[in-house]
Amino acid sequence: MKTSQIIPALDLIDGQVVRLYQGDYEQKTLYSDNPIVQFQDYVAQGAKQLHLVDLTGAKDPNKRQTQLIGEIIRAVNCPIQVGGGIRTEQDVADLLAVGANRVVIGSTAVKQPEVVKGWFKKYGAEKFVLALDVKINAKGEKQIAVSGWQETSAVTLEQLLIDFQDVGLQHVLCTDISKDGTLQGSNVALYQELCVQFPTIQFQSSGGIGTLADVEALKDTGVAGVIVGRALLEGKFNVQEAIQCWQNA
Repeated sequence: MKTSQIIPALDLIDGQVVRLYQGDYEQKTLYSDNPIVQFQDYVAQGAKQLHLVDLTGAKDPNKRQTQLIGEIIRAVNCPIQVGGGIRTEQDVADLLAVGANRVVIGSTAVKQPEVVKGWFKKYGAEKFVLALDVKINAKGEKQIAVSGWQETSAVTLEQLLIDFQDVGLQHVLCTDISKDGTLQGSNVALYQELCVQFPTIQFQSSGGIGTLADVEALKDTGVAGVIVGRALLEGKFNVQEAIQCWQNA
């Protein structure tokens, strides 16, 4: 049975809560210098799963905020899935060691699928979320964008999902990158299609949520979770309202 949920998300640069516009480090908005208080507020409102992206670590693996992430996880007392440029097994081991309930893997799964499949076998498929950013081209093909959207890979979304089902893939966070950070709604049709085609995978929608109507639009798609970031930080609605909206299906 899939339990669907609202998943509040924070992006961290040097310990501060920020948002990048369309993945651009030059276009960042600072929201808070206290991620713990922010997450505690989300949990108090009923969040049961949180999502954290280490943008500093994504840009420079030597500056990963692993210690801070551990402090946040201990203080917040709620499962947190963590991503941000995860490239090595050491990154995975470190995040699991500080308490991440799942590690979010992006470009590395596309560029080095055999390596990542090895991590699935070693640590368990349930410990991972594949974060796949897609660009839908004129032919309707879902091309995976990698390296912070700088390039598209030759692999389609469907090919990668089928490949990873061999190692028990359970969680996929999928973003139509034309929607991300825009607050203009999600690609509802994309999620409907994926949930029908891959019923054993729990999909998390990401990108574009700006109103409660955008949350509502995803209710019948079959997604297991809705990642909400900027809309919460900007006060478009709060976690409690989003959860209520989601549960009144």
